[in-house]
Amino acid sequence: MFDERVVMNHQTIGLPQEFLRSLQALPAQQQQMVFEFVEFLALKYVESEPSQSQAPRILGLLEGQGWISDDFNEPLSDEFWFGENDPLSDQSQAG
Repeated sequence: MFDERVVMNHQTIGLPQEFLRSLQALPAQQQQMVFEFVEFLALKYVESEPSQSQAPRILGLLEGQGWISDDFNEPLSDEFWFGENDPLSDQSQAG
């Protein structure tokens, strides 16, 4: 079922003979399980290709472009939490 080499990600890795003998001694169903686990490991631990380098971020580039309301840190009213006078609930009841 297996050759002396396994190709993963276009790289050839030599396998120790003892491992191959142990693997070949397993029933076919368990060999398949080992193979699937090896594929899982290969996908999990594959080094991802380096992403295209992005231009460095510039601190303060958008300074002054955003705002936060003056009452941002104030507690929200019960109307907010319990849905009283909620315009969305009025629309859903009307339709």
